[in-house]
Amino acid sequence: MASSGSEAMVSNEMGDLDGDSLVMHRSGRPGKIEIIATKPLVTQRDLALAYSPGVAAPCLEIAKDPDTAYDYTARGNLVAVISNGTAVLGLGDIGALASKPVMEGKAVLFKRFADVDCMDVEVGTKDVDEFINCVRFLGPTFGGINLEDIKAPECFIIEQRLRELMDIPIFHDDQHGTAIVSAAGLINALHLTGRSIKDIKMVVNGAGAASIACIELVKAMGMPHENAILCDTKGVIWQGRTEGMNQWKSAHAVRTKARTLEEAMKGADVFFGLSVKGAVSKAMVKSMADKPIIFAMANPDPEITPEDVRSVRSDAIIATGRSDYANQINNVLGFPYIFRGALDVRARTINEEMKVAAAEALAKLAREDVPDEVDRAYSGRRLRYGPEYVVPVPFDPRLISTVSAAVAQAAMDSGVARRKIPDMAEYRRELSGRLDPTSHWLQSLFEQVKANPQRIVFAEGEEERTIRAAVVFRDNGYGTPILIGREELVRETMAGLGITDATGLEIHNARLSTRNTAYTDYVYRRLQRDGFLRRDVQRMVNQGRNVFGACMVALGDAAGMVTGITRRFPECYGDIKRVIDTEPGKVPIGYSVVVARQGTVFLADTSINETPSPEQLATIAKQMVRNARTMGHEPRVAFLSFSNFGSREIERIDRIRKAIRLLDAEEVDFEYDGEMQADMALDYELLRETYPFCRLTGPANVLIMPGLHSAHIASRLLQRLGGVTVIGPVIDGLKKPMQVVQMGATVSDLVNHAALAAYGALKNERRE
Repeated sequence: MASSGSEAMVSNEMGDLDGDSLVMHRSGRPGKIEIIATKPLVTQRDLALAYSPGVAAPCLEIAKDPDTAYDYTARGNLVAVISNGTAVLGLGDIGALASKPVMEGKAVLFKRFADVDCMDVEVGTKDVDEFINCVRFLGPTFGGINLEDIKAPECFIIEQRLRELMDIPIFHDDQHGTAIVSAAGLINALHLTGRSIKDIKMVVNGAGAASIACIELVKAMGMPHENAILCDTKGVIWQGRTEGMNQWKSAHAVRTKARTLEEAMKGADVFFGLSVKGAVSKAMVKSMADKPIIFAMANPDPEITPEDVRSVRSDAIIATGRSDYANQINNVLGFPYIFRGALDVRARTINEEMKVAAAEALAKLAREDVPDEVDRAYSGRRLRYGPEYVVPVPFDPRLISTVSAAVAQAAMDSGVARRKIPDMAEYRRELSGRLDPTSHWLQSLFEQVKANPQRIVFAEGEEERTIRAAVVFRDNGYGTPILIGREELVRETMAGLGITDATGLEIHNARLSTRNTAYTDYVYRRLQRDGFLRRDVQRMVNQGRNVFGACMVALGDAAGMVTGITRRFPECYGDIKRVIDTEPGKVPIGYSVVVARQGTVFLADTSINETPSPEQLATIAKQMVRNARTMGHEPRVAFLSFSNFGSREIERIDRIRKAIRLLDAEEVDFEYDGEMQADMALDYELLRETYPFCRLTGPANVLIMPGLHSAHIASRLLQRLGGVTVIGPVIDGLKKPMQVVQMGATVSDLVNHAALAAYGALKNERRE
């Protein structure tokens, strides 16, 4: 079946993927989800309001009018992902408990893509009636139910019965998610080939949950019953067949002389495959009608590869369930946004009208001009409507406002909505604002690097974490990792880690390198008037892996560098500065990206400049504005201090005021103000009430720190308190991309900073 972020089985190709996944799941707080209170629970009064005795008030209101539960509780944004573990990914029947990591993963996707809160529920029974009774009585808790990884045919019975018994949306993603996304692709493929859905001949191979949902939705969109042939492992499902039949297959039996898939494929316009690898041959494809539409969606390997299709049919439109081919039929394009729209109108069900609306919205979105940020994210391909782009890509930020709004409108039009949305234009704007653009930017960064691989130095090449990160970097397709270290020790460590494939990795011993003389000459020219003798520089190049690695980058032997796990930031940065110059017009800074529930905040400078001058502060602000805009944010800059707008007269504050005046003189194109305290900067209501003259029109998201002391304390404090993700420090302002991680950095941190270095090199290439 088609993949949905959590549903595509990934082979162990990205380093020790299985091992790293186990570490990720068990480290810190085990698992991937937690429950966080949305109201303050600090004082006795807080507790009295949230619980006894104050909680009685909303309870009584809900008792009088059950619909007010959406106003007084989290029900309106809460979905249950429910499974009994009988059909988990490609793992089969592994049981309810073993399915829990997958269900938690699905919950994470709901939150990540549509800001839907989700709770996983694993039901320990294979008995259909027991399962149904368990779920039906959970109805008062949730605003919707996502059934997941339940084997056919039981899943049909369970979904149908629960839809009859419950008055909230019930959605079996394995069926309907695949059907909706593939239907969207089909709409566009038919448009491109000049066909009508009423006239096509369609063959569907596989008679499981997803296949039957696909054929039912396409029929609901107008395809005549007799025009679709459904096949299973025993061949065509024809009227009169008795072997291997059930009521769901029988509903799609047709009068036909075809008895095999090969016979059914002759003259077919469309093929949908949700079966097994290799089910379709080149000969079958060759026998199809002109401009065949082939959606081979078996995972992890399609029924026939696009390469094999192309070898016999240059006129075909092809889709698969895989991300490494064009036109990925990915369920993550559907389920988060369908539930978002259904929840927002408090829908009683998800009906056919809502599914068709979702499919049509996806199809329409693929026809629209692709924003620059989406194009950048998939820079290896040209994302323009056509045979190679019939469905949107998963990281298109427009999905939530497009699909969710269409689903909500269809729910209202079809009469299943409890709540009306009075202004759909405003609703779409609200949807767009629900998601922080930082995640989209990060995905864009990784995709761009993958499309334009770079040579990146991993300076501490003998360290286990560095070697593992280098392997992950290589296996993700980000480029060639260059390990600096003694080759025998590097290979010995690799062997101890069980890494046997060293292809695509380079190992350079600084002392033995043939480039030593060139590197020494280069550094000596830079340092000879700073008291360094040539032998000092020679020793520095031979023994200093950071210096050697930086020389590789400076002289074009590598594109960027990452270091830092064995030495403190100032030492690493000092080595780098001996080799790499500052970019003209910039100030070297280390900034941190703080991703919180409320959004992303940028902190600068957290690593390099101890007491920035007014000119440096103004330049840092301008650099951070460019960085924030690159990540999709509209910057609002606050210059932080321990006072607000002149309440204390001291020299350190005067630097900030001068920086403000410098920006005033330049008439820059972004919002800024200060000096102000951090709470004022982040609490816009408090800021506006207390200082109505402030220039900011919303909470600040770029915080310019007054000095390294406070900046470093703030970033580390945020990192350790939890509840946020801190990326950085990210070095900006050098001519060449160099990144220094913190000493406790994980393998993932190293990979991320190496990718940042590669992205920096890519930006330099584009400028040149």
